[in-house]
Amino acid sequence: MPVRWYSVVVDCTDVHAQARWWATALGWEKAYEADDEVVLVPPHALTARASVPVEEQGPGLVFVPVPEGKTVKNRLHLDLAPRADDDQAAEVQRLIELGATRVDVGQGPEVSWVVLADPEGNEFCVLSPRD
Repeated sequence: MPVRWYSVVVDCTDVHAQARWWATALGWEKAYEADDEVVLVPPHALTARASVPVEEQGPGLVFVPVPEGKTVKNRLHLDLAPRADDDQAAEVQRLIELGATRVDVGQGPEVSWVVLADPEGNEFCVLSPRD
């Protein structure tokens, strides 16, 4: 039997600030919060938790503290996609206004996605709505 994907863990220096940033960026909610950990889930996950079998619930984001800052490019990153009728450029601008920065990880000008980094430097991509 295969395992199920439970969460993505994000190492960070400021657990609560990172969780707040990602909650705002994604429109997700806190499912758990302690001094050393914050768990975010999609908004429907909290209300559907009782009615959706655990095996069918999607993964959450878990923020945990580490003493060191980020020093190299991530080997794993999130791809975010605007909804079909949304504008990629507007979404990129919204994320930048929240504190994201543009990042060059070697992508060429011909790609359809935009590479950004969260406030602690973790890279992620914003795809076009057609991707």
